[in-house]
Amino acid sequence: MLKNPADKYRPFPPVDLPDRQWPGRVLTHAPLWCSVDLRDGNQALAMPMNVSQKLELFQTLVKCGFKEIEVGFPSASNTEFAFNRRLIEEGRAPDDVWLQVLVQAREELIDKTIESLVGARKAIIHLYNSTSPAQRRVVFNMSREQILQVAVRGAQMVKDRLSRLRGTEVRLQYSPESFSATEVDFAREVSEAVMDVWQPTPDRRMILNLPDTVEVAMPNVYADQIEWMCRNIRNRDSLIISLHTHNDRCTGVAATELGLLAGADRVEGTLFGNGERTGNLDIITVALNCYMHGIDPRLDFSDLNAIREVYERCTGMTVPARHPYGGEFVFTAFSGSHQDAIKKGLAEWKSGSQTHWDVPYLTIDPADIGREYREVIRVNSQSGKGGVAYLLESQFGIALPKDLQREFGPIANDAVDRLGREVTGLELKTMFWREYVERLHPWQLESFATESRDGVVNCRAQLLRSGEPVELQGRGNGPLAALVHGFGQAGLPRFEITSYSEHALGAGEEAAAIAYIQIKDHTGRPRWGVGVDTNLELASVRAVLSALNRGVA
Repeated sequence: MLKNPADKYRPFPPVDLPDRQWPGRVLTHAPLWCSVDLRDGNQALAMPMNVSQKLELFQTLVKCGFKEIEVGFPSASNTEFAFNRRLIEEGRAPDDVWLQVLVQAREELIDKTIESLVGARKAIIHLYNSTSPAQRRVVFNMSREQILQVAVRGAQMVKDRLSRLRGTEVRLQYSPESFSATEVDFAREVSEAVMDVWQPTPDRRMILNLPDTVEVAMPNVYADQIEWMCRNIRNRDSLIISLHTHNDRCTGVAATELGLLAGADRVEGTLFGNGERTGNLDIITVALNCYMHGIDPRLDFSDLNAIREVYERCTGMTVPARHPYGGEFVFTAFSGSHQDAIKKGLAEWKSGSQTHWDVPYLTIDPADIGREYREVIRVNSQSGKGGVAYLLESQFGIALPKDLQREFGPIANDAVDRLGREVTGLELKTMFWREYVERLHPWQLESFATESRDGVVNCRAQLLRSGEPVELQGRGNGPLAALVHGFGQAGLPRFEITSYSEHALGAGEEAAAIAYIQIKDHTGRPRWGVGVDTNLELASVRAVLSALNRGVA
């Protein structure tokens, strides 16, 4: 890297818009959406989709609720043309879905594109030519006037051929490609020249797409460009202003949201942001960003896992684990403090005490997009008691008392740290069982019987101590008090029970009970024990023995 990058690079010039209005606006409704997965996303693949893959993805887009889908570049290849024809001839496009096709301002390409649309119910013809200074100089070696004439000739060629599409409802779209790097006054000039040819009206609007083809500035600059165009272009009410952002500076979502505040009506993008270089706008992210603020996005992502599966199967791409909303880890907390906050927030939400979603660290309810709560918290060496407790309870119904959470959390973290990786819920349960339930040395239960008379419980316990039989007899106001008394009567280690809780593991006659007991020994040191049995009384006795066994070095 250069020590002085200014020797080679220069800042992008700002737009002169001192009275900009977009910073004070708030989004209140969703834009029109257009998926460009089958064209812009497809051309960015190392192995472009075949017809059957494009059909599957098209059907998924329709199911999501897209009403405008850019299905391809039919003049670019036989596959693209054949896909278009198959959609139309087999009636695969619903009546309310517009099939959008892209074409450069060249006569032979326009002819092929028109041919591909014959018989379509609704079609958007998307004409483009590039307008930025670098494109004019490097690619075309043309002046501003020459570039403007390319756009005008292309617009006229499209208009002259519309009669070939009798019976098709046609909407026209123009893009000054590389708009983001084009002088705003020239972008307006060339766009108005196209408007002069197509003659849009408020009742028959054309789409003016203003793409952030390559991100060359901060997103606020793109918003200024959009607001400047919306305020200065002629006959704004005859236009649908559309955004098409890329992600070169990793601000495609921000640029789109600010562009909507600046006055745009429509957004083009792809599922999960697939596209050239660093990708197109991720429509799912913008739509669910609207959703989390209470705005109906008018797209259905209620089974985002299934959508991701289709996307990955058809494109060969993978969704990164940290990708917003759709990534494997986005509803996951490894940090102990995060896990504890999520656990408490979910409990509050389930209690019904809150009318609006406000769970720490979770911007939306994972269930709304087909994710499950068991995905929310996972455990590694950075996790705390909250995450450990959540996994045990959500997956196995093991509801640890808070003090037991504090005791077992560090034990689990130490074990995970030694493994050096994340652990599953089942592995975590195995650790818990090994630490508490399966502590059978030196004390082990052989039998336990009680009888009650006049409110006093007498017990007889047959135990093994390091394999040697021990018989205890005691009395108290309950089975556990009698057991503690029996230990004292036999001159064995003295202790007291300081906490007790239990619950069922499952339902039905054969369901096991789990008991949690905390004891303090003669030194005052507390420790927990856990017992499991189909008989609650025996589960409690096993929990006492577990606690005693855990006190043995």
